Amino acid sequence: MNLRVDVAPGPAGVASALPEAQEPKASKVSRARSWLLPAVVIVVLLVASAIGWRLFNASPNVQFVTVPVALGSVTRTVTATGTVNPELTIIVGSYVSGVIQEITCDYNTEVKRNQSCARIDPRPYQTQVGQARANLGVAKAQLEKDRASLVYAKIAYERAAVLAKTSAVSKDALDNAKSLYDQALAQIDLDEAAIEQRQSALDAAQVNLDYTNIVSPVDGTVVSRNVTIGQTVAASFQTPTLFLIASDLKRMQVDTNVSESDIGGVSVGDMVTFTVDAFPKRTFRGTVTQIRQSPQTVQNVVTYDVVITVDNSDLALKPGLTASTRIIIDQRDRVLRVQNQALRYTPSGTAPGLSNQMRVWLLRDGQPVPVPVTTGLDDERHTEIVRGELTPGDKVIVGEQRGDPPARSSVPRPRL
Repeated sequence: MNLRVDVAPGPAGVASALPEAQEPKASKVSRARSWLLPAVVIVVLLVASAIGWRLFNASPNVQFVTVPVALGSVTRTVTATGTVNPELTIIVGSYVSGVIQEITCDYNTEVKRNQSCARIDPRPYQTQVGQARANLGVAKAQLEKDRASLVYAKIAYERAAVLAKTSAVSKDALDNAKSLYDQALAQIDLDEAAIEQRQSALDAAQVNLDYTNIVSPVDGTVVSRNVTIGQTVAASFQTPTLFLIASDLKRMQVDTNVSESDIGGVSVGDMVTFTVDAFPKRTFRGTVTQIRQSPQTVQNVVTYDVVITVDNSDLALKPGLTASTRIIIDQRDRVLRVQNQALRYTPSGTAPGLSNQMRVWLLRDGQPVPVPVTTGLDDERHTEIVRGELTPGDKVIVGEQRGDPPARSSVPRPRL
């Protein structure tokens, strides 16, 4: 055996001797330890990461929110805003000009047909009537005078005709008498025409005088008064509005503006419900009675006027109220229905289906189960189920909440 002796100087003079055969083994152990430690660290990190990922992604307790499938009504509506107005509003104006001398009607006055509501100073028109009546009298007197002249002209002509037969008068005298007689006849016709003319002038003056008394043309209620005593009204170019009279406040109508995208579904006879701000907790009902063909365009938005007739026997509705209307264009009663939210719900972690088949999720044994359905009419809250394995009382899922359920759930249940 060959030995290598290394002598290191020291105070003790110690010398160490190692066999040459042991040097490769120590080197291998050192190299093994050099890569083993990083490998262990990597494995520990991987295990810790896996455990952390599982803890982070562990599914918490899922609480499903359900509502029962039920029988009910599904109603499709068109919403619009309108104004409450009387069915017939009469504008009472003045045909003549003058000073308002008297007012006998005010706001909310119940009036009858031909009842006087105001009076314009009649004196100027009474003067015109008197003058026209005097002119008519002159024309009649002139007629009487000309009739007397006609009698004399006729006698003169007849006398001249007898004398002309015996040549007692000339032919010229006979012709002159005939001319005077014809003129007297024509004068009578002229006088009669003048009398008719003066009578017409008298009638016109009397009409103007009668128009100084402002009367109601219908039975109704005064909803507006636009004049006061002493005010001068001028009817020269445009008839001034003095009163607005609603013919019957027990029959009202709502004038609504329906957009062009919704007008196709509205028909005469459709039922309507609406509310007004004056009675927010009360729902009024009416019927579509007219769809006017005249479009209205405001800022490139086209709407059509839909008239809704309303019974107002209790006089609750006032002219001018703003109505929020819902026109019922289709309705199904006692059909199987679910909330629209149930058709939009998909459990977490579930990929949405690629087909167009609608489905809802039922809660069975604590797990969501998909059920394909065929839908029908839908509205803002519910959808009709035409076909599907659903029965009234089945619990359909509309939402979920994760985590341990609190002592009292703070998630409100959907309204049925």
